[in-house]
Amino acid sequence: MPEMYFLVRWPDGAIQRCYSPSTVIEEFLAPGAVYPLADFVERSRQALGIAGDRVRAKYGFACGSAADQLAEIEAAAAGFGSVPEAAVTVEAITRANGEAR
Repeated sequence: MPEMYFLVRWPDGAIQRCYSPSTVIEEFLAPGAVYPLADFVERSRQALGIAGDRVRAKYGFACGSAADQLAEIEAAAAGFGSVPEAAVTVEAITRANGEAR
């Protein structure tokens, strides 16, 4: 599977490198885009769910890394639930080798 990474900036300025086991992430997130917090979480949930399903279809088992990444995103987002107009910026999307998309 073509592993991808997406670099996000949380509302407090913290940067997190996130993992996707599939290029499907590019259908849900765009480099440079700013997403309201809830929208970012939902897009991540959908993309990582599809990515996990693709791994299951190809290899016969779910992708634990996709599920773990979603759990990390949801946990981080929960910390900003009370921040008005909280938004997440997608700084970059890269291939596993670091090549920008």
